Amino acid sequence: MKPTETIQFQIIWGVLLILAGIGVFYRIPQVMPRLADLEIFTSIIPFIKFCFYLIGIILFGGGIQKVYKNISKIKEEKTEE
Repeated sequence: MKPTETIQFQIIWGVLLILAGIGVFYRIPQVMPRLADLEIFTSIIPFIKFCFYLIGIILFGGGIQKVYKNISKIKEEKTEE
């Protein structure tokens, strides 16, 4: 792969990470009532919510970081030309 193709791929991957993080935030309110119905998980529902939200934050933040870094690489390449 050429360096510009790699950067474009990394930007696409970052956008997908952002979308996955948003998807986790969207699904948590839908999934939690089903988990609360199971007797095994009733005592640890707050911990499970925390873990899911943490996963969403990590995905979203990592995607934003990846997109930001690769867009800045593109800007650096354009200023060098």
